Amino acid sequence: MDFTFVSGDPALDLTGTVLSRRDEPVDLLTAPADLERWVAACDGLPDRVTADGQTFASALSLREALHRLALDRVLDRPFDPGSLDLVNGTAAGPPCVIELGDAGLHTSGDLPATLSQLARSGITLLADPHACLKECGRPGCTRVYLDRSRGARRAWCGMEECGNRVKAAAYRARRRGAGDTVGPVGP
Repeated sequence: MDFTFVSGDPALDLTGTVLSRRDEPVDLLTAPADLERWVAACDGLPDRVTADGQTFASALSLREALHRLALDRVLDRPFDPGSLDLVNGTAAGPPCVIELGDAGLHTSGDLPATLSQLARSGITLLADPHACLKECGRPGCTRVYLDRSRGARRAWCGMEECGNRVKAAAYRARRRGAGDTVGPVGP
């Protein structure tokens, strides 16, 4: 399965690797190799990391803590202390190395450095009082995203996956409704 990066921040994209959290959760990261592929596909993270059982478990714990904190922010409730401790502790880890070259920015580091970078990204986002975080408006989608739209009117995590589904369902419902209300034509 391909990964989707529509949340507006790598930390939120990591939390989005669990789909449909309320109904029938689908975890896209079921093995260390999945995490390695996700990191390589995410812009701004190292293109090659290796995950063992322990670092994979750490990544999943970070993902869940970031998701809990993002929901706390969306629902305007105090941050969960255990999640705060985990994210802050991970952020204190080693940094990734960034280098500027003719080809642009290159990021390198191992998985603990990558997790540290993700935790710092989440902290920066969650600490920003002007960041507008929302949960996707499509029933069944539980992705939290950063709404940067004009007037903060974005309703879905992404147009391709969720927005099109909602619009198509609404169109079909209107068509069904219109078909039911049309009476006989003629005298």
